[in-house]
Order: sequence, then structure tokens, then C-alpha cells
Amino acid sequence: MTFPFEDRQDFADADRGLLATPDSGVVENERGAVVWDGDAYAFLSGEAADSVNPSLWRQSSLVAKRGLFEVVDGIYQVRGLDLSNVSFVEGDTGVIVVDPLISVETAAAALRLYRSVRGDRPVTAVIYTHSHVDHFGGVKGVISQEDVDSGRVPVIAPEGFLRHAIAENVYAGTAMARRAGYMYGAALPRDVRGGVGAGLGQTTSTGTVSVIAPTVEISRTGQELTVDGVRMVFQMAPGTEAPAEMHFLFPDRRALCMAENATHTLHNLLTLRGALVRDPHAWARYLTEAIEMFAGQADVVFASHHWPTWGADNIVEFLSLQRDLYAYQHDQTVRLINKGYTGTEIAEMIEVPPALRKAWHTHGYYGSISHNVKAVYQRYMGWYDGNPARLWQHPPQEAARRYVDFMGGADAVVDKARRCADEGDLRWAAQVLDHVVFADPDHKDGRALLADVLEKLGFGCENGTWRNSYLSGAMELREGNFGTPAASSSPDMLAQLPPEMFFDALAVQVDGPKAWNADVAIRWRFPDHDLTFRTTLRNGVFAYVRDGQGEVRLTLTVPRAALGQLAMGDVEAAAAAGLTMDGDQDALRQLMAVLDPGDPDFNIIEP
Repeated sequence: MTFPFEDRQDFADADRGLLATPDSGVVENERGAVVWDGDAYAFLSGEAADSVNPSLWRQSSLVAKRGLFEVVDGIYQVRGLDLSNVSFVEGDTGVIVVDPLISVETAAAALRLYRSVRGDRPVTAVIYTHSHVDHFGGVKGVISQEDVDSGRVPVIAPEGFLRHAIAENVYAGTAMARRAGYMYGAALPRDVRGGVGAGLGQTTSTGTVSVIAPTVEISRTGQELTVDGVRMVFQMAPGTEAPAEMHFLFPDRRALCMAENATHTLHNLLTLRGALVRDPHAWARYLTEAIEMFAGQADVVFASHHWPTWGADNIVEFLSLQRDLYAYQHDQTVRLINKGYTGTEIAEMIEVPPALRKAWHTHGYYGSISHNVKAVYQRYMGWYDGNPARLWQHPPQEAARRYVDFMGGADAVVDKARRCADEGDLRWAAQVLDHVVFADPDHKDGRALLADVLEKLGFGCENGTWRNSYLSGAMELREGNFGTPAASSSPDMLAQLPPEMFFDALAVQVDGPKAWNADVAIRWRFPDHDLTFRTTLRNGVFAYVRDGQGEVRLTLTVPRAALGQLAMGDVEAAAAAGLTMDGDQDALRQLMAVLDPGDPDFNIIEP
């Protein structure tokens, strides 16, 4: 495919309105550890290196731009200080902060940059556009819990925000965080042979994750709110890029915020880190609704990532192409499902229309047609493709041993794979070498060749997250497991757990066989929620009932301050934070003894 590199409009838009750049792109925490390093991407200039797809190089060069930008008079963005953008909307007495990044440290740095140009305006409200951590985790870098508790600062979010925000980062959070290390290239060096960006943003910051519960929930499309003299009109968009998400218009500024549902890339329907499959049919429908509701009232559309689009005609074209992108993937995948094709087959068949191919913002820098199509198949059909020969297959390591034996042993497979690699059939070489590594993880030639093949595949990727995943796999084959560089959960976030979600998080940690013979009943009192529960641990199952009757061995009183520590498994810290126990304390010890927390260092590229 020929790319329209002569089209430089995105560069003009990405530079438009620049007011200031930070003296340094490095952000440190209070201990002096670097949590964000934008300076590491200074190499992204000039022509693309041979080791980077030129289209991805272009996207990364755009996304790496950093500074304070004016969107329109009264609305400003800081870009390039985290994976996401933070926006500042000026009101009568202060400033409303929209989406305060991932980390407390990066959010505070962004607010300092804004104030260095626009003055020391107080924060008068915070808006979370949706329930992903890169849009709320830095909130305590711009406001405090006391600001909210006193009523000085409302926190505005879509209905269901807190439940979804906590669930995604707690239930399967350990596995997601480990896989996110691959997806965002967290351990890769920042250079032409390593991490150049993830398409949506460069990478994730690694600072302190915080959360403050919303005080104002937006629950219906058309709902209006005026805060600090700023009028907003909301559109609900649940089940799109996030399970709780919303768009909103600032009618007096003629500016439309599309959260993360219309950015300068094809987005994910299923992220490589893992998540619930998103609904592209609903996604497209909400974009259509946004065009109908807001396009005629806006002179600029901006989002929580990337740069804005200005001009009424450009806005309609941009949102329409984004809408068509998600609708096309959905409709064509379902059409081919009903022809009997599997997700893997459909992923090789679908081509997007020419009008979508020639628009830069529809390219698969973050999501991809290949893995999105498979996600649509998964959403409708599940993991099983209907072929009974694939119904009860061996798990990867057992299958690998058999494959390698059938193919003449590891040495023979490596020799054949090397020929395939030399001939350019990298996909097949990776597939067969994967069997070698899973059959014999210590096979040096197999590991080395697979690393080389994955590296070449990564160098060719237009998709930033595919590149990061290939190169991260190559790194671990050569250097060993790098673990989970950044975690999205924290005691601060866990302290926000409603009691039911806290119990759900405990239940998925119970080691069933270890707890088969346990019989433990505990009463839990949560004074901040004014709720009481009775829990039982029997037959390897942890269950809870609100206001449950019956005998218990122990009664616990758990204030919010202690909940986060207890959720982390630290009973002593919880006690120091106010946890009290009345009865047989051994009951709690028995429960904690059968919990089996996730392993943030589990293997991915080898068994």
C-alpha cells in the first residue's frame, strides 16, 4: 500500500496552539525515581529508521510532541506527559480538569505547566470521561480527598464508573498488568530498535495511581450540567471503548470532547493486555448519535489522546470515517461468520474500503483489523470454532512436545525454521519455533532464532502494540523475564472497593483445593458504607450475604482507611489503619492462609 506521506495536516494540527513546553520531559516521584521520560523519544525526527515501519514512525513522531496547547479560547490540553492527555477548561473562578492522566506525579506536572502560562487558578471540578486508569489515576495530583469531602470540588463521571474502574484493575488486574508490559513495551529501550510508542500514546507512566470516587454521576444522554459557569451537555456511550464512557459538548466554547471513542488511530475491540470484548456495533451507533447531536454545534473536536480536529466539515468527516471503521469491522465479520468462516480466517480476508485506507486516523497503530476481527468473532461465537478436532486440544507445552517430536526433534525444527526465516516466511518460523521453546525452553538455538524472528516481525509492524509485544518477547528470550514494570492497582484504589467487590476480589484468590476442608464464618461491618455482611468459606468457595444471619467465629469492623491494606493482604497495616477484630482472630488467619494472589512475573514467551 502507498501511504500519503505528502499529507502534513496532522503535523500542523498537532503543533497548533502550542503555548509552552516543559523544561524537561522527565517526571520523577518524591523518591527521585523516574516515572515518565518523554526525553527518551527525542530520536523520533527525520526519516524513519530501517527498523521501524515508516507509518508507525510518523504516528510516534506526532504522539511524542509535548507541551501545553490551546484547543480554543478557554480550553487547553497538556499532551506528551503520559499515555493520555489532560484537558483544562477555564471557568468563572478556576479550572475544570478533564482526565488527570495515570499517575499523581505526571498529573501534578501537567497542572504546573498549565499554571505557568495561565496563572494559579484553583481546580473547581474534575471530570473522568471513562473508567480506564489513564483517565483518573493521577487525580490526587490535581486535587485532594479533602477538596472533595468538603464539597469544594465535584468529581463528575459516567454512571457505573467506579464499579468498572475497580473491577478491571482488581479481578484480573495481575494478569492484565503483566501482559500490558508487553503491549506498551514497558521494559524496552527507547531507541530505533526498541520502543518507539504504542500508537495511542508513547507508553504508560509508572508513578502513583490514585482514585477519588465521583460525587456527580451522569446517567442520561442530553443531561446538562453547569460547573463554575461552564455549561456542558452529555452523551452516554457505555460499552464502547470502556464499559462506562461519555462524550460532552461545551456549547459556549463550540468544543466537543469525544473521550476515547474517536482518536487518530483504529482503536482496540480487545486489547492485547486483555479485557472484555468491546461492542463495535454500539460504538458506531454512538458515533452516529454524536454527529447528529453535536457536529453542527462544534468548531473543534478533541479527545483524551492525540490532537484535535478543527472545522465543521472536518469534524463531520472525521467522526463519520471513525464510525464507518467500527461499523465495517462489525458488519463484515458477522457476515462472514454466517458464511462459516472462523475468526482467524476472517482476519486474513477483510480489507477496509479505500476511503478508510487513505485516512491516516483509521490506521491500526493501536488496535488492528487482524485482532479486532478475532475479537468480534469471540464476542459472538466464543473460543470454539465448531471443529470438534479442536474441541479438546492439548495445552501449549504438551502440544509443543508432540509437534516437535512429529517434526523430527528440536534441532531439525530449528534448521527448517531458519530456512523459512531466510526466505521471509517469518510468521511460520515464529509459529514453529514457539513449539521448540515450549517443548525445550533451554534449547539455545531455538530461543535465539525465535528472538531474531520476533524482532524482525516487530520492526515491520505498523501497529505500535504489536511491535512492542514482538520486541518484548524477543527481549525475554534473550535476557529473561522482566516481570511487571508497572501495576495499575494500589491501596488507594483498593480502598474505594464497595464491600461486594472486595469480597469478589477475595473469592477469585481462594485456592480451592487448599480450602476444601475449611469452615469459616465471619461477620464484616463497614461503617463508612453502613453495611454488614456474613461470609462463609466452605467447600473451597467464599460466599457473602448482606445482613446474613447465623453464628460467626469473628466480627471485623473495616473502615475505608483499612480496606485497601486488607485487600493487599497486609493485616497488620489494616489494623494500624483502624481494623478491629472481636472474637477468634484465627478465623481471619485461616481465610488469609488459603488466598493465592496472582503472580505478576508469570511466563509468557516460554512455559
